[in-house]
Amino acid sequence: MKKQLAALLLATTLTAGIGYSVPTSAQAASEAEIVSTVSFREKASTSSNVIRYLKKGESVDLISKVNAYWYKVRDAKGQTGYVSSSAKYIKVDSSGSGSTGGSSGGSGSVSDSTALRNKIINAGKKYLGTPYEYGSDRSNTKTFDCSDFVRQAFKDGAGITLPSDSRGQGDYVKKFGNTTTDWHKLKPGDLMFFMDYKGTSKSAYPKDTSGQRITHVAIYLGDGKILGTYSKESGGVRIDSIEGRHWEYRFIFGGSALK
Repeated sequence: MKKQLAALLLATTLTAGIGYSVPTSAQAASEAEIVSTVSFREKASTSSNVIRYLKKGESVDLISKVNAYWYKVRDAKGQTGYVSSSAKYIKVDSSGSGSTGGSSGGSGSVSDSTALRNKIINAGKKYLGTPYEYGSDRSNTKTFDCSDFVRQAFKDGAGITLPSDSRGQGDYVKKFGNTTTDWHKLKPGDLMFFMDYKGTSKSAYPKDTSGQRITHVAIYLGDGKILGTYSKESGGVRIDSIEGRHWEYRFIFGGSALK
């Protein structure tokens, strides 16, 4: 009788093992970014209770793909729940740990993620107040012009080396095809490209900016702010507001320098 019971228990255990896979702590969750506000639910169902709404720009850990319609994720506070797997709402970083690398001339691009964008921004902020110098030496960080500063921020934060001038950086961003002429649509860490300064009046700048020559570049921080450098008088690397200022009127296009 004991032998029969043991055999029955063993068979039940093996059968259960075929149908289920238990995650372990060794299985690392992928990072994902919320690209549009989406319901964060208790269960993988549209009829399930909403825990809260995940906002655009939030980072979450992707625990598993439940089915073709749902992801199980963990938010920054450690709350676990379910979101739609539609690319309209969430973008998964398929690079895993986000490999870095790079070489001069803009090769060696890295996968895009919110964490990587933040690294670039934080790397740039370390140079706040660094003096401006037109045509600055690219081999040191004692002074920067606009494109040298952007190049250094990406080199420090993402491990890639962008082209050394603003027009080359503009071409580099364009090759990924995700550019916009509306700065409100940019994400933190995107690059912004500008035409020549023509004064503080909006009327001094053309409405059609498509044929304008790039003369300046800066990093978008979000919330209508940019990080960059443009003159000795301005104090070197600094943060400026965009809206209602010449920056908004001079803006040509912007986009990501990350693949």
